[in-house]
Amino acid sequence: MVTAFIGVVLAICLFLGIPIFMSLSIPSFLALDLFTSISVEVMVQRFFGGLDKFGLMAMPLFIFGAEIMLQGGIARKLLDFTKYLVSWLPGGTAFTTHIACLFFGALCGSSPATVAAIGGVMYPELRKDNYDEDFSVGLISSSSAVALLIPPSVTMILYGVATGTSVGGLFVGGIGAGIAYSLVLSVYILFWVMKKGDKTRQTISFKGFGRVALNAIPAMLIPVIILGGIYGGIFTPTEAAAVSTAFSIFVSLFIYKELTFKKLWTACVNSGIVCAQVLILTSAAAALGWVLTVFKVPQNLAQGFLSTGASQIVFLLFVNIIFLIAGMFMDGSGAVTLLAPLVYPIGLAMGVHPVHLGVLVTTNIAIGNMTPPVGLNLFVANGVTGLPLTKIIKAVTPFLIAALIALALISFVPEITLFLVRMAYPASF
Repeated sequence: MVTAFIGVVLAICLFLGIPIFMSLSIPSFLALDLFTSISVEVMVQRFFGGLDKFGLMAMPLFIFGAEIMLQGGIARKLLDFTKYLVSWLPGGTAFTTHIACLFFGALCGSSPATVAAIGGVMYPELRKDNYDEDFSVGLISSSSAVALLIPPSVTMILYGVATGTSVGGLFVGGIGAGIAYSLVLSVYILFWVMKKGDKTRQTISFKGFGRVALNAIPAMLIPVIILGGIYGGIFTPTEAAAVSTAFSIFVSLFIYKELTFKKLWTACVNSGIVCAQVLILTSAAAALGWVLTVFKVPQNLAQGFLSTGASQIVFLLFVNIIFLIAGMFMDGSGAVTLLAPLVYPIGLAMGVHPVHLGVLVTTNIAIGNMTPPVGLNLFVANGVTGLPLTKIIKAVTPFLIAALIALALISFVPEITLFLVRMAYPASF
């Protein structure tokens, strides 16, 4: 009864367009007040407790670091390097955009930030090379989704904090999944290019490539610092976030010399806004998660699912459906912090590897960022390109189909995720 009450109130709040953090909070307060003798004042402690976690410190640091990279010229240097790397291929500008999203995602961990950083530069380039509007905006929106899979991923940090899964393990597992996602989209890009006719190829000079590659070395060191430090046991993911952000500031100030005081202030303001949005959702979802635990909802769900005798494949399909639907109507951060603690115990009982489950959830959230009606990538692409949302939604559809194929591979071929994890953590996994 209580579970149904919470679900109905939550659904009503979301349907009425009440902000998500309030939609998560209202059922919590009402359930405690109506069905328990616990004072609702305890919810204040639960809101704070949801944020009082060491692992969460990495998230604002990575978000701030992403803004520094965007304002300080690091994104541009990576883009120049990518152009030289793949512009000679058929559909060179399209592949430059796709690979640039992969590289920038490995620096910032934010899908919307990748749309803004890469889309703002590459959309005019794509149009100049006669790629049509639909393909261009669909390419940018879908390719940027990989930022959530390639570490450092803000979504993986939230999942790790919500479930207790190793953030370092999730980061390493995300590499395989991110590569698989990118390869599937690359196949579609190549198919589209061949069907429409070869687009402009650019010739490159080795002298020019050497200069661009040299300029990109400081930027490319950032993911090396993050993953190398975590993998080598030098520092935790949170410490890696602090070190990489400090290094980004150093590179932007003293090597590229593009970070002014005004740009630094802009980076602080933008990252502060994003952090506030994510953290208030996290605190509200953590409080609701505690209320659900009080009423033993996760335990009952796990026992109920196991009693059906469903197979692991059915469970993975269930997870995909739940998170794909949630991604269509909820912010990804809210979906992870609310739903991950519910499916996590079921997954463990079903024998699903916790890192595989976390990467699978993250992949669904990444696809949710390019799925209407609330996909953030679509709204950012709208601002970057000026195209109407209806046109962007239509344009992203074929890329969405390719993304779902990648999701199926990641879901049912767990070694895509776990191969590198077992190499990195042979004793733990």
